[in-house]
Amino acid sequence: MKFRVERDVLAEAVSWTARSLSPRPPVPVLAGLLIRAEAGTLSLASFDYEISARLEIPADISEEGTILVSGRLLADICRSLPSAPVEVATNGSKVTLSCRNSRFNLATMPEGEYPELPKLPDISGVVDGEAFSQAVSQVIIAASRDDTLPILTGVRMEIEDDLITLLATDRYRLALREVSWKPSSAGISTSALVKAKTLNEVAKTLGGAGDLNIALSKDSELIGFESGGRRTTSLLVDGEYPKIRSLFPDNTPIHAMVETSTLVEAVRRVSLVAERNTPVRLSFTQGQLALDAGTGEDAQASEAIEANLDGEDITVAFNPHYLSEGLGAFSSKFVRFSFTTPPKPAVMSAQDESTGEDSEDYRYLLMPVRLPSQ
Repeated sequence: MKFRVERDVLAEAVSWTARSLSPRPPVPVLAGLLIRAEAGTLSLASFDYEISARLEIPADISEEGTILVSGRLLADICRSLPSAPVEVATNGSKVTLSCRNSRFNLATMPEGEYPELPKLPDISGVVDGEAFSQAVSQVIIAASRDDTLPILTGVRMEIEDDLITLLATDRYRLALREVSWKPSSAGISTSALVKAKTLNEVAKTLGGAGDLNIALSKDSELIGFESGGRRTTSLLVDGEYPKIRSLFPDNTPIHAMVETSTLVEAVRRVSLVAERNTPVRLSFTQGQLALDAGTGEDAQASEAIEANLDGEDITVAFNPHYLSEGLGAFSSKFVRFSFTTPPKPAVMSAQDESTGEDSEDYRYLLMPVRLPSQ
């Protein structure tokens, strides 16, 4: 095999394909990238029995062929090469990379032992990549990072006709985001539980390339994403996701509206004195929100900002990290808090400045920290 390709093109392609390689693969060949050169196209692929990635780039191919080489080492080498065309050629069990005066010799791995890559299922529909990427970023903050509860490390995708609903929870908070898409067939109704980490990678690396194809297998075991000549597949998380939609209250008699950026900064400042597991208290009264943290002989902080309150005065306390992450997910000028009673979950949503209505395409539910007086 022998081909020539620009350094930046090759480095970016190798880096993207190798991103999901396991540092401790179950078998040695899964540490490799499968590179195939044929018909003026260079294809790169990786697979770890759970996630696969594949892309194609144009290349000047002198001799067609297939090789398997260490993916992480190849990615490090490509990033370090000077900005010039790279020539790759095989010589027996070795592969040589030449770029200007730089030359690297790598051992190849037995490509015959490499497992067959899973095929991308039939396309189920198309979604705007940027909209999907934003939706994922808003939801994954609520996904659990505790691997002892694998089901909660996933994001549930509920698909009903032309609407995708993303849901995630770690038991202390819950995020819900709706995004429109164009299904391949009318009346589609299905769901999938995807690892939050996988969905985040898809959003970051494929979300900016225009339309994003989503493909779900008929046996509900595999999901695939494709955009800009790149495709990735992932096994779905196995298990029954908890029915968390019912946690959203049907009726919330107390509502408060606060300017998002002002509240973000106030929470950041007050939280400086909040030690681990210490909440930030929010006291809503008409025209004002008072924040405070710290107790007793420890450091204390307080701040007051403007707020509009509809309903009775209310005082609640939240984990400052969870509160900050939730606020950071909103791009709206104002955020709306909806309450039932202080011990019950609060719902945050975007507030429309002109109509005064809240937008429910994204909702962030946060469990309060119980205060001694409650």
